[in-house]
Amino acid sequence: MDFIKLYNEWLENATEDADLIAELESIKGNEEEIHERFYKALTFGTAGLRGVIGAGTNRMNIYVVRQATQGLANYIIQKYGKGSVAISHDSRIKADLFMLEAARVLAGNGIKVYITSELQPTPVLSYLVRYFKCQAGIMVTASHNPAKYNGYKAYGEDGCQMTDVAAGIVYDEICKLDMFKDVKIADLDEAVKSGLIEYVSDDVYDSYLEKVMEQQVNPGVCEGAGLKVVYTPLNGTGNKLVRKVLKKIGVEEITVVPEQELPDGNFTTCPYPNPEIKEALQKGIELCEKVQPDLLLATDPDADRVGIAVKDYDGSYRLISGNEDGIMLTDYILSSRKANGTLPEKPVLVKTIVTTKLINKLCEKYGCELKNVLTGFKYIGEVILNLEKKGEEDRYVFGFEESYGYLAGTYVRDKDAVVASMLVCEMAAFYKKHGKSLAQVIDSLYEEYGYYLNHTSAFEFDGAAGMEKMNNIMAEIRENIPTEIDGKKVVKVSDYLLKYELDTVTGEKTAIDLPTSNVISFGLEGDNGVIIRPSGTEPKIKAYITAVGKDFNDAESIKDSLVDASKKLLGIE
Repeated sequence: MDFIKLYNEWLENATEDADLIAELESIKGNEEEIHERFYKALTFGTAGLRGVIGAGTNRMNIYVVRQATQGLANYIIQKYGKGSVAISHDSRIKADLFMLEAARVLAGNGIKVYITSELQPTPVLSYLVRYFKCQAGIMVTASHNPAKYNGYKAYGEDGCQMTDVAAGIVYDEICKLDMFKDVKIADLDEAVKSGLIEYVSDDVYDSYLEKVMEQQVNPGVCEGAGLKVVYTPLNGTGNKLVRKVLKKIGVEEITVVPEQELPDGNFTTCPYPNPEIKEALQKGIELCEKVQPDLLLATDPDADRVGIAVKDYDGSYRLISGNEDGIMLTDYILSSRKANGTLPEKPVLVKTIVTTKLINKLCEKYGCELKNVLTGFKYIGEVILNLEKKGEEDRYVFGFEESYGYLAGTYVRDKDAVVASMLVCEMAAFYKKHGKSLAQVIDSLYEEYGYYLNHTSAFEFDGAAGMEKMNNIMAEIRENIPTEIDGKKVVKVSDYLLKYELDTVTGEKTAIDLPTSNVISFGLEGDNGVIIRPSGTEPKIKAYITAVGKDFNDAESIKDSLVDASKKLLGIE
């Protein structure tokens, strides 16, 4: 549809949000600004919706949320009859409003809704879906994106993010709808009074925390350890639950970064509230220098990711990557559970294809089956579901991805920064009692298994032209597969879109038995590697680098060189 015509329709019909009315008026006559907001509609996929907050079909607003929720309601009614849905939100701008609007639409369709009375972490939403035996869930969040974004994650009845098939059906339903005419909306007060919308009671959150507590590996180890922690929820949802669970396990000395303690969707002290990025942890590091704790914990706005920094040998604070934290947690959990006799027979560990290959060596040591899955925690959740179907969910020990997402236990089906924060502190206390810091722990693992350094470079491509450029880059790489990168021979090519793996040494070509994904992986000699993947939720292409050296400095040099080479591969100067 013509974007000017769409804009005029919005001028006429989008009359319920003063911010949208003002924005639409402000861009009158500006075709470039109108085009940017209306040239396409936000696509509903397995990650739901995500976009800049504002007016238009290509923005996050109450009308886009209502339309998406009506599509979800149609799907639920077609598949289940009526059913129920759990909804929560994080600290983002308009997140509470979007939650209530989604609840009104579901109630308008006769679907029971459980909503939270205040912001909650994403893993809690996954738990609520399972606790109430819902047919779907909605989490209003844009995770760690900048403040101008918001989003809408959809979950299936198992508490995992929605599958490709289900998301496709919902998207087809959305595309049939006129967002101003075809959406059923209930009155909020009446829906609450009738019981169609119900607020979640505190005892449900208590039961979630009990499940988190059950994941302790060495219960009681934090008591008397004298562990000191600085914590920042990055103005998001982790503040209450993370502090509560740390107190429960015996961590008494917790200092919270004051500027980042309370919910604030503007994220004024960290414009990009992502614990993967050093700047987001800067306030925490500054406080560490005063308090001198053993470690810093930082959870992202929806508290499904956690980043850490640990006290180094010289007293400074060293940032630990998502891979390094995962390596330490894997080794701690497997070694402790083996020593305690609680490691199951045929244990299963799950990681994504872009996560460190050093885990392979730990799994070999402890006799653990390692499953590699596509990027996205829903695929880790899918492994748990398949084990559950066979009555073998107890075999699942741990799952993680390099982007700071971890899960122990099967009580939720998404990454959980609350349980990860607990396990990190338990691990730190355990080693502190044995006279070791976490800096010493990660270094000793490198010394034992080799210096596997991982690095992720992200390249942004904003706007309408950006998406086209990203597609062209991926097509160009596929048409011109390199035989070497940075002077290192390409020994294996894995294309997860075309679903083949090629051993360039033997010429053997095999099929990849994973869902289709727009990812190309280049295995290089010496176990080095470069993986190219467009983000599914942001206008970025990511390059995942694996560098293996004879020592840290050697690996660092290889990593830097491969980063430069990946830029050339992507045609970025």
